[in-house]
Amino acid sequence: MDSPGYIILSRLSLQSRATEVLAHNVANADTPGFRAQRPVFAEFIARQDGGTAAPGGRPVAYVQDRATWREMEPGSVQATGNPLDVAISGEGFFAVETPRGERFTRAGRFSIGDGGRLVDMQGFAVMGAEGNAIAICPNDTRITIQGDGTVRSENGTLGRLRVVTFGNPQALRAEGDRLFDPAGEAPQAVERPAVVQGALEGSNVRPVMEMTRLTAELREFQFAAQFAEREGERLSTAVERILRRRS
Repeated sequence: MDSPGYIILSRLSLQSRATEVLAHNVANADTPGFRAQRPVFAEFIARQDGGTAAPGGRPVAYVQDRATWREMEPGSVQATGNPLDVAISGEGFFAVETPRGERFTRAGRFSIGDGGRLVDMQGFAVMGAEGNAIAICPNDTRITIQGDGTVRSENGTLGRLRVVTFGNPQALRAEGDRLFDPAGEAPQAVERPAVVQGALEGSNVRPVMEMTRLTAELREFQFAAQFAEREGERLSTAVERILRRRS
């Protein structure tokens, strides 16, 4: 296969990934704290042996998969009435303890787990500002969470939610649909977090726009597939003509 065939194959493989990323966004339109993702592609100029340009004076450019960019704009905050649902208004992440180490999330749908610990949707302990899990006793019946993250009951202060931020949030690695691995980034405590009790931050995915983008990407994939098919037919026709002349 000559250069056009290889170029369109590189386009097809990455067009497929772009479609998968958009489909993943649509599937998580209702996931609390989810952040929409975007693939980042680049142009790769192929080197030519014995020269700086391809035949005809044009460089051979392939599509290169560089990274995945994450939109960090906050999602809409909706009131739930559940006193253990917490949203962050502004920047920051909650910290939870997992078997793989500390992870961070914007999904503040918490509950009381085994041993009276405050846990997230996956049962991971929610960490306090002092580095310990926040514990709630059976006789703590009226839970209030103040704007700075302080957790209180009728019996006094139970702890303060750990809210952190990162210098480069794009460096975080997603684990599933809600958790982020710091990936070497040092968390920095937010001195004055803005925490809202009885509310939950939704996904920042806008379903209508994502469906429009998904439709456009599917059409691009179809166009590329048609081009590849026609390129294959062109090569087959060229081979047949060459063989016919030789015979």
